[in-house]
Amino acid sequence: MAESFPASATKPQANAAPGALFVVCFVLLCVNATFFPASLFSGGWIWQKDGLGIPTDFVNVWAAGKLALQGHPALAWDWDVQRAIELDVLKQDWPGGYFAWHYPPPFLFVAAFLAQFPYTVAFVGWVCASFVPYILVMRAIVGRAFGFILAAGFPIVFTNVLVGQNGFLTAALVGGTLYLLPVRPVLAGICLGFLTYKPQYGLLFPIVLIASARWTTFVSAAITAVALAAISALAFGLESWQAFFHWLPHFSQAFLVEGKATWWKLQSLYSLVRYLGGSEQLGWAFHWVLTSAVAVVLVLLWRSPVRYGFKAAALAVGTLLTTPYLFMYDIMVLAVAVAFLVRIGLREGFLAYELPALGGTLLLPIVFVLSGIPVGLAANLIVASLILRRAGHWWRREPAGSRAAMAAA
Repeated sequence: MAESFPASATKPQANAAPGALFVVCFVLLCVNATFFPASLFSGGWIWQKDGLGIPTDFVNVWAAGKLALQGHPALAWDWDVQRAIELDVLKQDWPGGYFAWHYPPPFLFVAAFLAQFPYTVAFVGWVCASFVPYILVMRAIVGRAFGFILAAGFPIVFTNVLVGQNGFLTAALVGGTLYLLPVRPVLAGICLGFLTYKPQYGLLFPIVLIASARWTTFVSAAITAVALAAISALAFGLESWQAFFHWLPHFSQAFLVEGKATWWKLQSLYSLVRYLGGSEQLGWAFHWVLTSAVAVVLVLLWRSPVRYGFKAAALAVGTLLTTPYLFMYDIMVLAVAVAFLVRIGLREGFLAYELPALGGTLLLPIVFVLSGIPVGLAANLIVASLILRRAGHWWRREPAGSRAAMAAA
């Protein structure tokens, strides 16, 4: 049967990505691949030329792990104790004074493992080790070798590696959940259960799973999450969970009320309102309206006969739109949504405006790095718009005969 393409779409070539998209991703890949080795030896990454540590987010992971290894895991959430370890590692103070540890206790397993190694080895090892599942998931989603290029050239890679954050792991778990959901629901649930190390992503997945009756994945995720909580309580004591819940309101007050992290670093609608001078109440009002709208759209979309790739992409970007606590490195998850769109575009062709829009999405994080303007929300909204536009009239009921074709990935 002859293959048909959407009107105004560019016809794809076998095993080939559009030239412009390939060039942009390949250039960004080369920048990422050369900048960090060169900076490591020139005093621009991890350590300064004078031997002092460069203050970045990874220091809180290493410091929390060190406390766990010393037999004091509950102290990882104590600001003063955590700060003392960080100062000892980096040998200098800095504006702000510390990087807070606010992850649930299961993530102490990762921190404790990394803290067994010297700081530099742990930093580089963490970046490399977490990059592997991310790039493999991206390759699987795209379905072609270009997935490797897209993954390594995604601009948030630079930000994530620079500060040693966990964006690769988050993207791998979100992408793994969505990729495995139709074919390996139990494994998808396990990935989702591990994602509970980032509680802010826990709102939409249960809603969507219930709405689409994905009960196997729902139960698998719940069992995994409970098992992780129980194992961490055995390993680090109930005191660790008590410390986590005790300090959680303090973190919320500091970062979402007082803006200790500075509003320009956060990329949510709530933080944008605060960045522009809006009040806390106004910020929350905008945020909850957006969150409600995204939840409703996702429920309708996932209950519709639209093909799975659009549903997965929408859920990935939806998780970013609905959390108020969103740093640029967290937008690594946007790579998952882009990968699903690229997969469809490579198979069916790209609409005339899609490649320029994706190019703009790739450039916005670079604008943030160069200017400090919080443009992450704009990138998320661009991709969300592309998904909904390409998905078509997903809110309408389609004739039964057309559902199988539309639902094909």
